[in-house]
Formats: sequence, C-alpha cells, structure tokens
Amino acid sequence: MFREYHLPGDWLVMAGRTDADNDVLSLKVAKASDWWFHVHGMPGSHVILVAKPDETPGAETLRQAAAIAAWHSKARNGGVVPVSVTRAQFVSKPRGAKPGAVCIRKEKILKVHPAIPPEISQEPA
Repeated sequence: MFREYHLPGDWLVMAGRTDADNDVLSLKVAKASDWWFHVHGMPGSHVILVAKPDETPGAETLRQAAAIAAWHSKARNGGVVPVSVTRAQFVSKPRGAKPGAVCIRKEKILKVHPAIPPEISQEPA
C-alpha cells in the first residue's frame, strides 16, 4: 500500500502510491507528531517521517525525507526542488476535495535534489 524507507538512525519514511493512498497516509495513518512532506506546487506522493517519542529528527534526516518526497513527484527529473514540510497535525482535507488534495498550515520549504540516497534501504513492494 505504501512505499517504506528506512533512514539512518532507525527513522521510518512512508510514501503514498496513489491519491487514495495519500489520503489514508496523511489523514488516517499519520500521527499528529509525524512529519509530513510533499513537493511544493506539483503532483506527487504524500510522504510521512514517523516521529519518535523522545527524539527530534536532525536536519539531514529531514532533508533525506524531503528528497524522497521530491523523487516520488512530477519533479523527479528536476534540479533543486522545493518540498513543503510540516507536522501531520497541520494537514487537513477540505470538504468535498478530490482524493489526494489537502490543505497544509505552518509549512516550511526545504530545497533538495530528488533522490533516494543509496544509503537508504527500500522495503520491497
């Protein structure tokens, strides 16, 4: 249902495959404290970095999760891509919106190259 990646430091990243997956991932699976990523202004997968109770992800972990979001988007072949990041608690679905469409608040933009770095392992789908 979702693509899963394991980042260094035992961080789990999940990416939706379809618009319906994106809705489930962002609105049902993600906990309020999880980190949510999506390429800014283009179609792409919703990506969640699962939060740990007593640990905040470092800048490199956030950058790697953003790079995964950029990879799973229409901007995959771009150079530097802006990726929106916020906590999952700030992601909501407007009434009547099509699958995969959400509103986000309190976003920050990370500029990354689309990639799945070689040191990141991907779970077989």
